[in-house]
Amino acid sequence: MTEVELLLDDIEKLRSTLQNLIKDNDNLLDPEIIKASRNLNQAIVSYENLINEKRKG
Repeated sequence: MTEVELLLDDIEKLRSTLQNLIKDNDNLLDPEIIKASRNLNQAIVSYENLINEKRKG
């Protein structure tokens, strides 16, 4: 798998984890939900940075 594919796979897993946490807990300020959200955000930013680097050449 390429680095982009690995990041996309990671993003999908993190998204799924976050969705499950939200489904099980109505409090969006729960520390576990916040941590999962930050992890997903960090993965998305890494993906965007990688894509931007590839575009620049």
